[in-house]
Amino acid sequence: RLSVFNYGNRIPTDPQAAPEYAHSIRLDGDIILGGLFPVHSRGDRGTPCGELKKEKGIHRLEAMMFAIDLINKDPELLPNITLGARILDTCSRDTYALEQSLTFVQALIERDGSDVRCANGDPPIFTKPDKIVGVIGAAASSVSIMVANILRLFKIPQISYASTAPELSDNTRYDFFSRVVPPDSYQAQAMMDIVTAMEWNYVSTLASEGNYGESGVEAFIQISRETGGVCIAQSLKIPREPRPGEFDKIIRRLLETSNARAIIMFANEDDIRRVLDAAKRNNQTGHFLWVGSDSWGSKISPVIGQERVAEGAITILPKRASVDAFDRYFRSRSLSNNRRNVWFAEFWEENFNCKLGMHGKRPGSLKKCTGLEKVGRDSSYEQEGKVQFVMDAVYAMAHALHRMHRELCYGYPGICPRMANNIDGKELLSHIRAVGFNGSAGTPVVFNENGDAPGRYDIFQYQITNRSTAEYRVIGSWTNKLHLKVEAMRWRTGDPSLPASVCSIPCRAGERKKVVKGVPCCWHCERCEGYHYQASEFTCELCPYEMRPDTNRTGCIPIPIIKLEWHSPWAVVPVFISMLGIIATSFVIVTFVRYNDTPIVRASGREMSYVLLTGIFLCYAITFLMIATPDVGVCSFRRIFLGLGMCFSYAALLTKTNRIHRIFEQGKKSVTAPRFISPASQLVITFSLISVQLLGVFVWFAVDPPHTVVDYGEQRTQDPLSARGVLKCDISDLSLICSLGYSILLMVTCTVYAIKTRGVPETFNEAKPIGFTMYTTCIIWLAFIPIFFGTSQSAERMYIQTTTLTISLSLSASVSLGMLYMPKVYIILFHPEQNVPKRKRSFKAIVTAATMSGKLTQKGGDRPNGEVKTELCESMETNSE
Repeated sequence: RLSVFNYGNRIPTDPQAAPEYAHSIRLDGDIILGGLFPVHSRGDRGTPCGELKKEKGIHRLEAMMFAIDLINKDPELLPNITLGARILDTCSRDTYALEQSLTFVQALIERDGSDVRCANGDPPIFTKPDKIVGVIGAAASSVSIMVANILRLFKIPQISYASTAPELSDNTRYDFFSRVVPPDSYQAQAMMDIVTAMEWNYVSTLASEGNYGESGVEAFIQISRETGGVCIAQSLKIPREPRPGEFDKIIRRLLETSNARAIIMFANEDDIRRVLDAAKRNNQTGHFLWVGSDSWGSKISPVIGQERVAEGAITILPKRASVDAFDRYFRSRSLSNNRRNVWFAEFWEENFNCKLGMHGKRPGSLKKCTGLEKVGRDSSYEQEGKVQFVMDAVYAMAHALHRMHRELCYGYPGICPRMANNIDGKELLSHIRAVGFNGSAGTPVVFNENGDAPGRYDIFQYQITNRSTAEYRVIGSWTNKLHLKVEAMRWRTGDPSLPASVCSIPCRAGERKKVVKGVPCCWHCERCEGYHYQASEFTCELCPYEMRPDTNRTGCIPIPIIKLEWHSPWAVVPVFISMLGIIATSFVIVTFVRYNDTPIVRASGREMSYVLLTGIFLCYAITFLMIATPDVGVCSFRRIFLGLGMCFSYAALLTKTNRIHRIFEQGKKSVTAPRFISPASQLVITFSLISVQLLGVFVWFAVDPPHTVVDYGEQRTQDPLSARGVLKCDISDLSLICSLGYSILLMVTCTVYAIKTRGVPETFNEAKPIGFTMYTTCIIWLAFIPIFFGTSQSAERMYIQTTTLTISLSLSASVSLGMLYMPKVYIILFHPEQNVPKRKRSFKAIVTAATMSGKLTQKGGDRPNGEVKTELCESMETNSE
């Protein structure tokens, strides 16, 4: 069954000549499968192949041969049919692999020998090449793509054990390609889920030039665009043929965006090792957070000697299990029992670090190999990760051939002519896509319509334990959804906290993100100022007028409502003055009532005095209404009594001064007394004037019913924390002036009459005290106007204006009370001897005395010292009673 063709074995004819090595394995069989494996790494410039790959090369090709052995021994699978193989070395290079894979299609290319003759004239005899029905491989996606393009032309199905580029899922271009590993589109999604779970939003990508690296990164970038939330800081590419210093340059480029610590890597094993080495050289141990694809997986070779710089790396690998039967098989391999593997001698030298005779590949004075060394005993051994998938790929091809055999050769033992002569590749492909069986590790092997295997991954992290030993530990899995054990993750030795890879730190509460143009993961944080609150992640909005931002500016809360409190200094002073005034006014009223029939009380006009005292009392009492908590009742009483006290006072005083003026003006013309000077007439005139005020108030009630308002503008400070809403009655400054305006008009008119009657004798009917009262009152209200309106923009407006108004009213009342009534009370209480009736005189005598007094006053300037001697008659009130 087995024949080995050791093509191109080295022949030591010229020691200086470049050595040649075997480049293919051939196993005889009824049906021949092709195999493509990276037995050697990519060579330096000018040479196609480099060093031997012990795990990715030898382990994998041995896995294919082991699987073929098992299938050939299996009585149930392909009974009486022997599988053979033609295995080639791709040297990890797509162009070299393409040249090698031409071997697979030679049997399908007809050779024209009509023009060729042998020396004896006979036609040539061509050796018929093996007909390959299917190919297992390749490993690298770039190699698989190159090979798939030629295999599809000859309708040869291909099953890869390691190629994961998303591009290969395109069933219109790579229709004869299938794989037992999931495509990188799943892997990219799994890596994106890892990045999201780690709360990283700013990462860089690093890819090896070629289909695997570039397609993987492109899939990751595409997912990041679709899902959002993750930005790509830089996307760098490692050239196929890197120049010296290239990897140091890559590290420096990555450090330009130092906040993007997470590096998403779709790179081959060699490039990973060199990137880690460059990071170590540039003293960046611990800075980068590596996230590696399945090309890194749980391999030891990329991290040997640079464990510290690789510490914390998260890697991903298709879910797999070790095949124990292969371990037993491979440990039993030796130089004597494994001659079919033409690269096994080279592996032996590499694995045991020895030299096979004088023709061994390894130069130098190494020890000689005895041939008795044992794998796993005299060298370290760990099954390569893709062994399971290599065996699954071979078994998938075998199961498809078995189904095809049952269909074409039903009941025929062994291979029938229909299969022997020509196996239709398209038909075989349909059987491949339809297989379903449990693979070598017990996991299901199935293909979707694109030939892809389902996505099942293990998530690893490279950790350094407390014993300073480094190892890959499983920290989760991905099967359409991420299952990550964050508590099992370790970063710097012993540190379980999650490192950050973000462009900008999250904004604090009350700050909005101002995104950097074109980079949605980078932003500046701007505080929501003034009365704005954080409405969303990116916007600040203005709170409603009656609200202000809360302490962390994430919402709005009602502005506190205040009013003038009784215990406030702004209220205590007016209330104190008002209470003194009320007490004094009450005392005067009580005194006048008690001495109601005495000459002084009668002479001052009792009825008008009580009206005036009522007005004074109301002026004091309005203070309590202005400070009381506003409600509809309080606001109603404020409207009524705000101007009523002044109206009572100045209506009474105006009536008095008008009466005096009319009396003396009439006296100049005739001896007849003017009309409406009796007490009853005076009361009618006074209350007529007062009724105008009341009428205006009632019209105001009808037009605008009283109610309370909360003024948020009065104490709307720049600092929202100091903002207050002021509870007040709906009395605007204009309404206030209108309410007081009539009283001020009466006051001004009264002042005019006081000026006109200034020439009246001192002791005649209070003319002079009324004059002084009005002058003082005018000064008070002239001072009130600038204070009241000048503080309209002040934050303390409510307090200042209320206090100013109440004190002005109280001072006006106090002036009237002090100048008009205190002297009378003093005489009544302390000098009762002066409280006696005067001798009655006629109206004519009174007018004559007044006229003479006026003339004498005018001539007083001609006399020495301005002396005037005159005798005044009794008061007009006494005469008129």
